[in-house]
Amino acid sequence: MYLGWAETEMTITEKNITINSALLNRAVTCTLLMPDEQDITEPLSLLLLNDGQELESLALTQTLEQLYNNNKLKPILVAAIHAGEDRLQEYGVAGKPDFKKRGAKADSYAQFIITELLPQIKAVAGITEFDSMAYAGFSLGGLSAFDISWSNAGVFDKVGVFSGAFWWRSKDLTSGYTDNDRIAHTLVKETAGKPNLKFWLQTGTKDETSDRNNNGIIDAIDDTIDLIKELEAKGYSRPADIQYMEVVGGSHNTETWGRVMSKFLCWAFGR
Repeated sequence: MYLGWAETEMTITEKNITINSALLNRAVTCTLLMPDEQDITEPLSLLLLNDGQELESLALTQTLEQLYNNNKLKPILVAAIHAGEDRLQEYGVAGKPDFKKRGAKADSYAQFIITELLPQIKAVAGITEFDSMAYAGFSLGGLSAFDISWSNAGVFDKVGVFSGAFWWRSKDLTSGYTDNDRIAHTLVKETAGKPNLKFWLQTGTKDETSDRNNNGIIDAIDDTIDLIKELEAKGYSRPADIQYMEVVGGSHNTETWGRVMSKFLCWAFGR
């Protein structure tokens, strides 16, 4: 399947699909966004997005239209996966719940993405292979996107994490915690080899106020920078493999994430 369009103002079509997931034991809503013109000119790429229920507050449709109309974006299908009531259990790192046992269903969610959702999206789109596939998310959804991409680098080639919950830890701060208890950092460190991925990571200087080590830098930034160091130790380099964006005044909310979404989209799928 290919997409293209004449030089007229572009609009985005929106369609909801429902996947009755045996793995998650629930119906999962997924909103599909794509250009409404379907001339055969260019290959189609895919972006999976966690917390798809936030599409409106992210102003994603408007951002896509603006990028298309300025000829800055290759054609993509955005599949925005709505979170369920078990978000705190389905998101996280597969097989490694945090100290409060959150993320206990992250392995099932990862399997859902690969074995139930992706085949359904391909069937609906009428396509067997996408030109490029990226996965992105926000906060805990960003950690989930990172984990699933990291473990399925043969499926995804890029991952975007907005204000990622890289503080996710196996020990409480009051139970002898050290930075070695951060789950995502340990995952990267202990993975054999170097998955074929590229990373776009974003933080905001007002993501939070917590500062565990009292170094004057909020944990959201410290944890992301430390993850970048772990990636660099694996052999990834900046800026070729890793893009990091620190938004001055940026907060832990959809207003900030929506404001920088165009930069991520152009990095992942730009002309």
